[in-house]
Amino acid sequence: MDFVEPAQTHHPVRSIGNKQNAKILAHLNEGRSITSLEALNLYGCFRLASRIHDLRKAGVDVKVGEHITDGGKKVARYYL
Repeated sequence: MDFVEPAQTHHPVRSIGNKQNAKILAHLNEGRSITSLEALNLYGCFRLASRIHDLRKAGVDVKVGEHITDGGKKVARYYL
């Protein structure tokens, strides 16, 4: 099997995350922020950081801040 570059898939037509990218971008464009747990619960997105990377690569200026959960954990919160 040949080496597969990151962000490529074995499927010849479909790229990874296009629908999730659109959902995350729409969420952010509404003026809302999002954490990885929210992305999982709302959109079934297990790898929010990858989707954010895709959006940034496409020219979207996604910012990141620190969020403290109710349990005291620090997580990334993304916003525009």
